[in-house]
Amino acid sequence: MEPLLKNFRNLSIPVLWSILGTSQEKQLLDLMGFAMIATAIVVYLALSFFPAPYGRYSTAAAGPQIDSKLAWIVQEAPSLIIPILVYFLMDNGRPTFEGKILIGLFVLHYLQRTVIYGSLIRGGKTTSLSTAALAFVFTAYNGYMQSRSLLQFRKLGEGYTTVNHPFFIAGVAIFVIGMAINIHSDSVLRGLRADGSPGYKIPRGGMFDFVSAANYFGEIVEWTGFAIAAGQLQGLAFFIFTLANLVPRAMTHHDWYLQKFRSEYPLGRTAILPFLI
Repeated sequence: MEPLLKNFRNLSIPVLWSILGTSQEKQLLDLMGFAMIATAIVVYLALSFFPAPYGRYSTAAAGPQIDSKLAWIVQEAPSLIIPILVYFLMDNGRPTFEGKILIGLFVLHYLQRTVIYGSLIRGGKTTSLSTAALAFVFTAYNGYMQSRSLLQFRKLGEGYTTVNHPFFIAGVAIFVIGMAINIHSDSVLRGLRADGSPGYKIPRGGMFDFVSAANYFGEIVEWTGFAIAAGQLQGLAFFIFTLANLVPRAMTHHDWYLQKFRSEYPLGRTAILPFLI
């Protein structure tokens, strides 16, 4: 097994970049970051008019449908699996302690989202195959971009925050707070159907007392902290894409709640950012 891994480490990167026609992986990762930011603009505009067809917005008009639980686990899995493969199978030089912490947080998030959250998804509406496929491509793309940029190209003495830097400490703390909000908010939503009753209900408690999409708010807080701690283009790009993906859906959720529950819905609750929007 060890000779196989050694050959993989020695051959994978040169072969890959010769196929792509570039000898500068760092330049490619930067290009991937800028491409993600550009894509985020398109995604934001598209989702502002057409909600992604999954969950309560699932529709047969979006094409072939698949089980929502299966779709979720499969589409999120690349961002869990790829960083682990990169860490153990690819030549990452001498990754910094900070880089290891950050990729550990990234994997922890997707372990929770893929395995734990995914296993707790109950029956419900389906997900369009096209939506799941696009999500799969994105998580594979992002999983590789984040893991290589953090493990291979985050080096000491090159201007990156160290483990005792205030930005790194604050970023990690913000990430942990956001993850806690996200997990609690998901628990609140699952609890709405714990009695088996059909239909939608108004979520209450935690950050739901302030925003309609508390689970999305928690995830935005997570990747805000991640971007601050990382101090790299790739982390910033993922944060921007997260905003572009989740803010329009949160606004759509908020409008949906207002139309469905009307006077019953808490007046002081905003869509995604407390007291703002």
